[in-house]
Formats: sequence, C-alpha cells, structure tokens
Amino acid sequence: QGCDPFAQTQRSKLQHRRARINQQINKEMRMRAGAENLFRATSNHKVKETVALELSYVNSNLQLLKEELEELNSSVDVYQNDSESISVPMIPLGLKETKELDLLAPLKDFISEHYGEEGILFEKEIKEFMELRQAMRTPSRNEAGLELLMEYYNQLYFLDSRFFPPNKSLGVFFHWYDSLTGVPSHQRALAFEKGSVLFNIGALHTQIGARQDRASLPGLNQAIDAFQKAAGAFNYLKENFSNAPSLDMSSASLNMLVRLMVAQVQECVFEKMTLLRAQHDFLSRLQLAQEAARVEDVYSLVHQTMTQAHVKDYVPFSWATMVHVKSEHFKALSHYFAAIALCDCPAASDAELPEQEKAFIQFHVTMPDGPSLRVLLQDPEERRKLGKAHLKKAIMKHEEAMRIHGLCKILRKMDILQEVLSFAHKRSLSKYSEIDHEEDFFETGDAPEIQPKTHQKPEIKPPSFSQVKVTDLFHRLGPLSVFSAKNKWYPARRVHLRRGENGFGFTLRGDSPVLIAGVIPGGCAAEAGLKEGDYIISVNGKDCKWSKHAEVVQLLKSTGEEGVEIIVITL
Repeated sequence: QGCDPFAQTQRSKLQHRRARINQQINKEMRMRAGAENLFRATSNHKVKETVALELSYVNSNLQLLKEELEELNSSVDVYQNDSESISVPMIPLGLKETKELDLLAPLKDFISEHYGEEGILFEKEIKEFMELRQAMRTPSRNEAGLELLMEYYNQLYFLDSRFFPPNKSLGVFFHWYDSLTGVPSHQRALAFEKGSVLFNIGALHTQIGARQDRASLPGLNQAIDAFQKAAGAFNYLKENFSNAPSLDMSSASLNMLVRLMVAQVQECVFEKMTLLRAQHDFLSRLQLAQEAARVEDVYSLVHQTMTQAHVKDYVPFSWATMVHVKSEHFKALSHYFAAIALCDCPAASDAELPEQEKAFIQFHVTMPDGPSLRVLLQDPEERRKLGKAHLKKAIMKHEEAMRIHGLCKILRKMDILQEVLSFAHKRSLSKYSEIDHEEDFFETGDAPEIQPKTHQKPEIKPPSFSQVKVTDLFHRLGPLSVFSAKNKWYPARRVHLRRGENGFGFTLRGDSPVLIAGVIPGGCAAEAGLKEGDYIISVNGKDCKWSKHAEVVQLLKSTGEEGVEIIVITL
C-alpha cells in the first residue's frame, strides 16, 4: 500500500503542491508550444503581435511557477526531525511525480496477439499491477515505502520480459515530471519508468536521512546509512541509465547528487565524532579539527559541481548557498578545534611528547612558522600564539558563512541554520577574547590550513534489489525462458495421439515446459505431425506449461484406448 494521498501531513502537502505546480507547468508549456507554432506559421502582422504578447505572458507565468517550485525544493525544514536539539539541516529531495497509466487495453491486446491467450482472462493480474503502480506514487517515508518502490521496480523486470519486444513498441507513454524543474517528459521506453522509480528510491532515502534525530548515536547511524544508500541509488542510475529525457536524471545532475549525499554522510560522521569523543584531550581535538576540515573539503567539491555551467541553472539557489555556507562553517570549526586543542589542553609532558609530535606533524598542510615542534608543544605561550592565529581564521570564516547565508532569502527564513551559525561564531569570539592579552604586541600570524582526515570514509551503497522478493504477476503465461516478448512461435497445434505397439513414438526431455527431444520415424507421433523441438503445453485439457518431466509422462501413461489430445507449440 502507498500512504494515504489525502493525509494532510506536512510532507504530503508539499508533494501535493509539487503535483499541482507540475500540472500547471505542463499546461503552460503546451500553450507555449502552440503559440510558437502559430507565430512561425502566420504571416499576418497583427496576429504575430498578439501571439508575441501571449508568449511573453506564458513565459512570465512559467518563470513564476519555476520559482514557486524552487521554493518548494528548498523547504528543507519540513523534512527535518522534530527533536529539541539543534542540528544543521540536511538537504532532501522531493519525489518525482508521474501521471496515471492505463495498461488494461494494451496488455490484453498483446496477450491475445503475442501469446494467443484470451486477454480478458488476465484482467485480474493487469489490475493488480496497475494498483501497485498507483500505490508506489505515494510511498510512506520509512522502510515500508522503500520496499514498495523496490517491489514495483522488480515487477518492471517481469513486465519488460513479458510485454516489451526489442523491436516493437507497446504504444504506451510513461510520463514523469522533473524533480527540480517540474518540466514533464515522456518516453515509450520502459527504461525511463525504471530510472524514474530508481530516482525516487534515492529521493526517499534522502528524506529518511533528513528526518533522523542526529543528536543520538542510533539516529546518526541511520542518517549515515540512508544518505549512503541515496548516493548508491543515484550512482547506480548514473551508471546504468543513459539518455534520460529529463534534467534531474542527466549524468551531470546525478554526479552532483551523489557528491551532495557523500558530503551529508561526511557531516554526519563529524557529528558522530563529536558525540563519541566526549573526552577533551589534545589528540581527540586534533582529530575533530581534521574531521571538520574533511567535511569542508567535500562540501567545497559539491559547491564547485553545483556552480558548473549546465548544473547551475536548475539547482535551487538555496541548495547552492547552503552548501557554500556549510563549507565555510566547517572550515571555521576546523580552525576552532585546532585552537582549543592548543589552548585548552595542558602542554605535553615528556611521556606524551612522541605521540603528540607524531599527530601534529600530519596535522597541518604546511608546517607553522616559528619554533620547532618540540618547543611548540611544550611551551604554553607558543601554543597560545598559534591557537590565536587559528581562532582569528575561524572568526573570519564564521563571518563569511553568515554573510553568504544572509544573501539567500529562503535560507534567512531558516531559523535553525541561523542559530547554529551564530552560536559557533559567538563561541569562537568568546574564546578569542579569553586568550587575547592586552600586552600582546606580536602580529597574529596566518594559521596554516588543516590537513583533512576522516576515520570513517563514506560508502556508496548500491541498491540491493534482491532483498525484496516478488513473484511474477503474469506467471500463468508460462515460464519466461520460452514465453517472453522476445520469443516468437507458430500458432499452437492440437494433436490427437493413439498409443502404438512401441508407445507414442517420441522421447521427452526437460521441465516446464517439457520438450519433444526425438520423434521415431513411422511412429504415431511422426504420423500426427509432431516434430523434434516442439513444446508440450497441454495434455487432455490440463495446462502443462509449468509441469515437470515426470508429471507429463504420468499424464501420457494414464491414457486409455481413446488416445490423448495434446497441444504443442514450435518456436
């Protein structure tokens, strides 16, 4: 079951608005196409003027709708959890919307044409498939919702094998709307349907990841798992489905989404470190600083990807800004933790020195100017100087993060992010005033950058389709090895056989369906017109497509004087 499409949860209201905007965009685009055709076709100057006016009106409408959709895509806060703790919001994706699809007539026609069966006898199966498709349009935001999408995805494999021959189209169009721009696309290829469902599997994972309570360890682990699986779904889509007609499934867009998910995993790993490393020793704080530098590193890469020419135009501005803010914010945090390690932890004793020296050698990208490492680690005044340089850089980066945040109207409305940024900024400022001495006459130097390093590398987890077992809805058509869309066979033949002195005059092999392996010349089977390679699909009115070898032999043996009626097909 899908979740109730009329339930007025925050998320379903968003998804309803998305569906409404999608339909309006679709309508405006059809009007635009009509107006453009008329503009090209007419030579009447007056008509041209009227059409040009109409076009400008339609275009401005489209622009407004796209802005409304962008604002929807930026409603990050609706997807976050409701706990009291403050955590930085994550970016989730809205699900792609699709139109209803009526497969009843096309599949019934195909069953009677291709399989030679009564299409009407398969109405129950076709309706069941259509109900599954209807349900997967509104998956619930949990494991059950993911299973529903996976189940539908796996059913598409059977649908493809049964009803989509390689060189002929079923005449059905699959319509899906772009998740980011709302522009509709349609294709006859089932691959587009599969790819869109896979996209929604990834998008649902992002929503599940964003709603976790990341103030607790179990919540963090679930968020990490969800974002890793989202990255895996988008990556799988990028590698296996090319030529998608919509922008959100283009290679450049999916590449950006994979990187964004990896960055969100890395951010959760940093939060996990802050929970686990509660002790305030020197080495733990160095590790936190390096972990924060790693988060800054991956978000910088996402920001570069989002500002590339063919991605920039359709990524919501608020996403690009949020990613930029995060990269500055985590750079500030890395310098803050470096300063805390140097200023709040006691100078190294002789026993601790070797271990601290080893960690500190790999801590900075370039070694800080000034005294040797040994002196630096053992002299509190030298530690304070370097710590002050790190804090100065942290404060500059905090201010930069707040400045960028202020440039985006949508982010300004997001209180949580505002709180996180100003809390971190104030914390660095108060630390700076605490270690700043009035008699400091030295010029605070420029702190070297911190070497990014993580203790848990994000994994890209591909979807595991085999987890959700499905049975072929159309298994009554017979085993797929023979009864598939790509195979063709001659019309079924009805043959009446009487047992001769040497039996029926043929040998059988194989299971479901059983194959005639050899026909004895001059025997009953040869006279009745049976050939080597025929498949037995019925004996005396009993369907044998799925029967085992022994079952068919038993049915043939149990016939009396009147003989046996069998139906065979030849590929």
